[in-house]
Amino acid sequence: MSSPPLPLRPGETLGILGGGQLGRMLALAAGRLGFDVAVLERDADSPAGRVAAHVIVGAYDDPEALKALAARARVVTYEFENVPAQAVLTLQQLGVEVAPGPEALAVAQDRITEKQFLNAAGAPTVAFRSADTPDEAVAAAEAMGAPVLMKTRREGYDGKGQRWIEHARDAAEVFRALGGRPVILEAPADFTRELSIIAARGRDGATAIYPLAENHHEGGILRRTLAPALVSTALAEQAERIALRVLEGLGYVGVIGIELFELPDGRLLVNEIAPRVHNSGHWTQDGCSVDQFEQQVRAVCGWPLGPTTPHARIEMLNLLGDEVDQWGRLAHDPDSRLHLYGKRTAQPGRKMGHVNKLRPL
Repeated sequence: MSSPPLPLRPGETLGILGGGQLGRMLALAAGRLGFDVAVLERDADSPAGRVAAHVIVGAYDDPEALKALAARARVVTYEFENVPAQAVLTLQQLGVEVAPGPEALAVAQDRITEKQFLNAAGAPTVAFRSADTPDEAVAAAEAMGAPVLMKTRREGYDGKGQRWIEHARDAAEVFRALGGRPVILEAPADFTRELSIIAARGRDGATAIYPLAENHHEGGILRRTLAPALVSTALAEQAERIALRVLEGLGYVGVIGIELFELPDGRLLVNEIAPRVHNSGHWTQDGCSVDQFEQQVRAVCGWPLGPTTPHARIEMLNLLGDEVDQWGRLAHDPDSRLHLYGKRTAQPGRKMGHVNKLRPL
C-alpha cells in the first residue's frame, strides 16, 4: 500500500542532505516531533549523522546513495545551498518531495541570478555587474568606480571567495586570485548596521516571520547576533514586506534567511538570501517557543507553521575554534544556553557551537 500524501506522520522518516551542525539541529528538532531522520553525508562520522536514525555515506550526487535515501524518506530537505542541482532532480524523479525546491537553489547558488531575482521581486540590492574574464573585471570596476567588492558567482561563504578592489586596475589580478572564475562586482553599501530576518512558508502558502536580528561580523564570519533587534515598526514592516516578496517569488517551502543592510535613511537593501536555516536564526532556539529548526521541519513535512513571537531577548555568540573549551564556564552560567555541535577537532575560525545568553525583553 502506498503512503498517504503529506503531511508526513510521526514515525516516518525525514531525509537531510548534509551532516554538519545545521543538519544536526534539524535532526534534533525532527526527533522532538516524532520523526526518524536519514542523513546523506560524505563523512561517516558527521555531527548530524551521530544523532540520526539512519546514515547513508556517499556524495550528494551519488545515484546509489540517493536511491538509498529515497528508499528511507518520502520528504527530503538540505542544510546548505550548495547541494548539486542534479541531486534534487534525481530525488524528485524517485518520487521524493524535496523542499525548498530547485528554483530556490538555482537562485541562491549564483550571485548574479540572485541579485536579478531580488530586484525583479521588488527587493532592492546594491548596484552590481558581472565579469567572466580579467578584462571584463577591469571594465566593470572602472564603470562602477572603486572601491568595489569582487565575489565568485558560485560557492564561497563566511568571507571566502571575495576580495575588495581599491583601484580598478587591480581587478584583473584579483579576478585571477579568486580562481579565474566568473565573478560579481558589488558596489559598497553605506550601511549603519547589518540585520537579518528569518521567514518560513508552508506547503499551503501560509507564512511565519521572526523578528529582525542585528548581526556583527568579524573576518566575514558571524560573531554575534542580538534579537529581537531594536528597530522601529516601520523598519520591521519593510523587512517583512521584503521577506514575503522573496517567499512568494520563489514559491518557497521551508525556512529562509535574508541578510539585510540598514542604510542611514532607513531603507533596507538585501545582501543575500540563504534557502535554509541560518546562523543568525540560532537565537530562536531559546527565544521562541518554536525555533527555526522545528519550523523548517514543520514546513517541509506539511505541518502547520508554529508561532514566532519571542519570549526573551537573546545575545547569540558563535564559539569558534578552541573557544569551545569554555563550555565548562558557560555551562555554569544560569542565563546561558549552550549548543555544541559535536565536531571532533577545533580549528581556527571553525564553528564549534554557539551560546544563547538570555536577556529580558
